[in-house]
Amino acid sequence: MKRLGKVSHYAKQGFLILRTDWVPSLNDPVVDKKLTVVGVVKDVFGPVKRPYVAVKPRVKNPGEYVGTLLYVDTKRKKATHARGKKRSKGGKVRRPAPRKRG
Repeated sequence: MKRLGKVSHYAKQGFLILRTDWVPSLNDPVVDKKLTVVGVVKDVFGPVKRPYVAVKPRVKNPGEYVGTLLYVDTKRKKATHARGKKRSKGGKVRRPAPRKRG
């Protein structure tokens, strides 16, 4: 678990906005100090040294989290590769060749 930052405000568009000292990955799960999932990282913007992070909330009352510290839970990260599909050496999923007509 790594500290993300303190929530500054709840935006009209439905995101919790906070400021951090590091850049998290997109779709990282965000939790509070009780380890309840608050949402996921959807956007990182602003200056490189102290970027802003937009968190898409998954709680009923996201406005209650204004002023609280949030964390990125490193144990809940999802797999980045497609499940059940084999990949070639280039990292792309191979598609069958198109059929010839006529």
